Amino acid sequence: MARKPQPNNAAQERDKSKNVRALRELGPFMRPYRLLVIAALLALTLTATVSLLLPMAVRRVVDNFGTESEALLDKYFMAALAFAALLAVGTALRFLLVTRLGELVVVDIRKAVFGRVVGMSPTFYETAMTGEVLSRITTDTTVIQSVIGSSVSIALRNVMLFFGGMALMLFTSTKLTLLVLLLVPLVLVPILGLGRRLRRLSRENQDWIAESSAVASEALMSVQTVQAFTNEAATRDGFGRVTDLSLLAAMRRINTRALLTMIVIFLIFTGVVVVLWIGARDVRAGGMSVGVLVQFVIYSVMVAGSVGALSEIWSELQRAAGATERLVELLQVEDTVNDPENPVASPSPVKGAISFESVSFHYPSRPTVPVLDGINLTIEPGETVAFVGPSGAGKTTIIQMLLRFYDPTHGHVTLDGLSLSDMARDDFRRHLALVPQDPVIFADTAAENIRFGRPGASDEDVRAAAKAAAAHEFIKALPEGYSSPLGERGVMLSGGQKQRIAIARAILRDAPVLLLDEATSALDAESERLVQAAVEELSQDRTTLIVAHRLATVKKADRIIVMEDGKIVAEGQHDALVAQGGLYAKLAKLQFTDGTV
Repeated sequence: MARKPQPNNAAQERDKSKNVRALRELGPFMRPYRLLVIAALLALTLTATVSLLLPMAVRRVVDNFGTESEALLDKYFMAALAFAALLAVGTALRFLLVTRLGELVVVDIRKAVFGRVVGMSPTFYETAMTGEVLSRITTDTTVIQSVIGSSVSIALRNVMLFFGGMALMLFTSTKLTLLVLLLVPLVLVPILGLGRRLRRLSRENQDWIAESSAVASEALMSVQTVQAFTNEAATRDGFGRVTDLSLLAAMRRINTRALLTMIVIFLIFTGVVVVLWIGARDVRAGGMSVGVLVQFVIYSVMVAGSVGALSEIWSELQRAAGATERLVELLQVEDTVNDPENPVASPSPVKGAISFESVSFHYPSRPTVPVLDGINLTIEPGETVAFVGPSGAGKTTIIQMLLRFYDPTHGHVTLDGLSLSDMARDDFRRHLALVPQDPVIFADTAAENIRFGRPGASDEDVRAAAKAAAAHEFIKALPEGYSSPLGERGVMLSGGQKQRIAIARAILRDAPVLLLDEATSALDAESERLVQAAVEELSQDRTTLIVAHRLATVKKADRIIVMEDGKIVAEGQHDALVAQGGLYAKLAKLQFTDGTV
């Protein structure tokens, strides 16, 4: 659907981007490659030193061109060739090392950021747009890669040339150097003034790029709905507006950078011309030799060029600082669900006893609406318990609590007597198998989608799980059978087929606790009958929690929990609950239209 263009949360904080000191956050990622950094600095120092020595050789040649012997002049030019060779080798080595460093660091950053966000609880994704997160992982890291692999080394080289050139200018002619220094404040004022504006515009540009990525991601992930409601034009317009705003921000950044470059270059070379004019008058007066003037001019051009390059690179560093801030935000974002510092090990073996002790819960985005209200529930190992009730009663939230996607606002959830909050999430989740209401199908083969439940499972085990989930026949009918790609989000499959793949995945996991959240809601009658038989067989040896709207799927449960408004209002077996009347009897009467409940 079309979204109203607006900067994301990061954009609203863009003015807090202070300066390039944010790049210090890259230090931990560069530390493992300190030897590579040292080698790159040595190559950088070599090229800067050779560049600074060249003007001295030029001075000797100019001042002695008509007096030295031919053999000595040949040596001067051979030395110049040697310097050129050193410069070429050093420059190539510097490029090789810093480019490799940039690639390695960016790969580590992407891994760290992705590793962080993939483990975040669902609370994070209630406010974060997936497209924006992807933009940070791709676009922002590309900016950092460019800076580490190029801009930083160029900046350091120009810093060396600036200070080295200034020192040698002072050594060559104190008078002319002092004249040059008078021009420095004229150059620094626009750099500092426009630099702050450039940094803000760079951050704004990156934020709008991320927003456009988020809009595009949302639309493409819902493309069938967009097309079904003929909203293609509105969606295009929404994306176009955000992209245009990104373009405007980019144009403002480019214009500011161009203005800064123009001012700096004009001031620098105006200064060079003035100094050259004064130096020429000193040569005519006999105050210095032509060689000295040539040497000074080369150094002044070198220093001026380094200042001009730094003014351009400064904007790149500021842009990278903004990108770094955005990535660090993801790395440092606080999660509402965290593993304990010293987690206890999950029970071995897990029996499957589950307890909810006075559990209340509010979703963070709806803090005033209780989703669970004082739930007390004990489930015995091997027991099959079904949760029924109207939409919004809190049934699925029970599953989310057990998976510890959220922590209770009050109370505790335990597994075999141990609080879930005392264990590492990936430890106790190994003992749970989930079939969600909206099954997730990956852009991989049918076999690998099932094997996701237990990586490393054999082909025979995968096929056995598929047969148990009534998925074997339709998978076998695919063009390449179990090796058939299912497309992004399973576009090749029907809703019922996706659900059977998800059930096969859970069967293959063979966990002691089975969680079924509307697991048969998208199945036709025949498939539901087959899967229900498989689930009944599967649940005999494990604790099973079933969330269902269709009461026919839970009639044989050991116990049925009836929920309404986040509370347990009744529990028991099907016949007893129907006999009691109340909410369950009402639901049963609505669903069993033939009157047989």
